[in-house]
Amino acid sequence: MARALKILAPGTVPVTEPADADPEPAAAPAGPVRTLETASGGYRRALAAHQEVAPPRRVDPAIAEAVERQTAAMRALSARAFPETDVPDEQPAPIEAARAQRRRQAAATEAAALRRARAEKAEKAEKAQGLRQLGQTA
Repeated sequence: MARALKILAPGTVPVTEPADADPEPAAAPAGPVRTLETASGGYRRALAAHQEVAPPRRVDPAIAEAVERQTAAMRALSARAFPETDVPDEQPAPIEAARAQRRRQAAATEAAALRRARAEKAEKAEKAQGLRQLGQTA
C-alpha cells in the first residue's frame, strides 16, 4: 500500500498562538508556615498511626560490621596515600619543594644539552675548517 503525501504551502494551515508565553507563577500561600508543631490534630494522629505500623529498620549486624571494616580500610589507604606532614612555617610545603627540585633538574638538563650542542657545533666547525684547508692544498 503506497502512501500519498500532500505538501501544503506555507500559511495554508492556521497556527494557534499560545495564550500566554509567560504565565504568572502561582501565588505563595498566605499565612504562617506549617510545621509539625502547628499541624492539625488529624495530621498528627495520621502520622502517629503510620509510624506505628511502619516496619522498623532491620540492620544486619554482619553487614554493619563489614561496612565498618571497609570504612576503616579506606581511611587507612587514604592516610597512606596522602600522609599529613607537619611542615614548619619557615619551610616550603612539600609540593613546593618538589617543584623546586624539578626546576633545578630541568635547568641542569638544559645546561647539559646546551654544552653538548655547543661542543658538537665546535666539532663541526673544526671539521669544516680542516676540509677547507685540505681543499686549498690540493
